[in-house]
Amino acid sequence: MKPIINKKLFYFLNFTWGLPINIGGLIVAFFLLITGHKPHRWGPCFYFNVGNNWGGAEWGVIFVTDKQDSIHIKNHEMGHAMQNCYLGPLMPFIVSLPSVTRYWSRRIGERMKHPPKTSYDSIWFEGSATRLGTQYWRVLAEKQKKEGLA
Repeated sequence: MKPIINKKLFYFLNFTWGLPINIGGLIVAFFLLITGHKPHRWGPCFYFNVGNNWGGAEWGVIFVTDKQDSIHIKNHEMGHAMQNCYLGPLMPFIVSLPSVTRYWSRRIGERMKHPPKTSYDSIWFEGSATRLGTQYWRVLAEKQKKEGLA
């Protein structure tokens, strides 16, 4: 399986074309570090575990998940980081704000006993994030297996 994007290009695009989202991520990471949260690595990204039962949020190469994070959530958030490479300064308007709005509308609906009628990934930007992150993770796992690291 061919990599979606190599690590050098991933970082280059995130810190040039995709810089706006990463500035927010660096600010989030700074505050999490000074409050004692430890960063972890997931593929080319860094993430923090905060809180319980809420999912995740991506800020470029930084993402935050709840303490019950799963491989699915980490891959999904890493997929949003891939989208940031492709969409750059358009990312906040095309993916981030619609994603936050959709998340909260679904969450409020669930609390009001109106569960969503579609899956979370049924909208293009969420499904795309899951596919991109999962594919990238599979490529990394295959590479590690070939190198005898897994």
